[in-house]
Amino acid sequence: MKKSYFFKLILLSLTLVSCAQDQSYKEKIKDPELVQANVKNLTDIIVYDIFSPPVASRVYLYPAIAAYQTMQLANEETYASLSGQVKELEPLTKSTNENVNYNIASLHAFNEVGKALIFSEDKMNAFQENLDQQLKDKGVPRSVLKASKKFGVEVAAHILAWAKGDLYNQTRTFPKYTIQEEEHYWKPTPPDYMDGIEPHWKQIRTMALDSSNQFPPKPPLAFDLTEGSPFQIQLKEVYEIGKNITDEQLEIAQFWDCNPYVTHHRGHAMFATKKITPGGHWIGITSIATRKAKSDFQATTNAYANVTIALFDAFISCWDEKWNTLVVRPETLINKHYDEEWLPILQTPPFPEYTSGHSVISRAAAITLTDLFGDNFAFDDTTEIEYGLPVRSYDSFIEASEEAAVSRLYGGIHYMMAIEEGVAQGQEVGEHIVQRIQTFTGGDKELALK
Repeated sequence: MKKSYFFKLILLSLTLVSCAQDQSYKEKIKDPELVQANVKNLTDIIVYDIFSPPVASRVYLYPAIAAYQTMQLANEETYASLSGQVKELEPLTKSTNENVNYNIASLHAFNEVGKALIFSEDKMNAFQENLDQQLKDKGVPRSVLKASKKFGVEVAAHILAWAKGDLYNQTRTFPKYTIQEEEHYWKPTPPDYMDGIEPHWKQIRTMALDSSNQFPPKPPLAFDLTEGSPFQIQLKEVYEIGKNITDEQLEIAQFWDCNPYVTHHRGHAMFATKKITPGGHWIGITSIATRKAKSDFQATTNAYANVTIALFDAFISCWDEKWNTLVVRPETLINKHYDEEWLPILQTPPFPEYTSGHSVISRAAAITLTDLFGDNFAFDDTTEIEYGLPVRSYDSFIEASEEAAVSRLYGGIHYMMAIEEGVAQGQEVGEHIVQRIQTFTGGDKELALK
């Protein structure tokens, strides 16, 4: 009798220990580094696949929203659904399967949506296989992993069906920009004289903006090459800075270049350098900020959702102005009127000049990050280390955005008017988004950020 009782006691103890071990995975999969790895993998694929800056913002957006919407289902007391806040997004419904873990489902939804928007599906598949193995190594039961991945696929299908309504596919069939001969209009620039990128991007559905031209900047300066005219003074400023650039200005220009595809010509040979996009740089800053703030899984997912919305709408707002005003780039006029051998420090990107994309999207992202993490959030920007550039330090997101904006003057690719008005445009876009998009429920924002 005693032996039987003792045996049952041991069996019960082993069962309790086993149950405790079975549940220990739940803490391990709260690790925000799982979110960070997902985003970094997507960035690496975007660089590899060479997406233009506006298109890259779309590739970041939908996976981030898929991840957020999934995470939110399990955290309704702290986070609000984006359904009803961004355009035309229908709400998700919680799974009836009790085995679904919403952190795992969130990670998988991100990757499934991302895979549908990139070219290198094999890279995403390999990453997902590695992630699955990591989750198994953390002790995630097979039934939980299977159910969570299945729900992630369902979420991805929901988000991708919504994404199809943004007119992206339709704009792939629209005509290219026809070059206009008048001198004040944008022309393709050296060395490759590429066609203008995304002339119809203003028709893409916005997330929080009422329309692509909700916040139009002031009109550009009147085209006038007369000595001493406001336009000529700004053109000459670009020319003179290019000839007399300081070491600090050069470092700033190169740090914020963020040109996803820079071509290099050596005689008859040509090769290209791939780098992150401007939006990708601010995704990198979001990674830095969330890590410094020790944001948890949910807060990290939330930060990426907010920043990607800001970047996406800012690009649409900026591209609306670019392809409406069609302002000629400084390089075109300087080569024709001042010095045919003059080259900008940075390679001029293939789209019109006004307003500066860096200025608009950087300020919108900075406003969003400031709303999340505060006014005086100092950080070291290590985003460009892997591209051979040094660390730069900032006392705030706004300070970083101001440097990003003026870098385009130092780089020789923008007039000051495009920078100043681009910052103002981005400010309006950013302020509108942080007012319109409310992902925190009640008064729990500070709690959620811890």
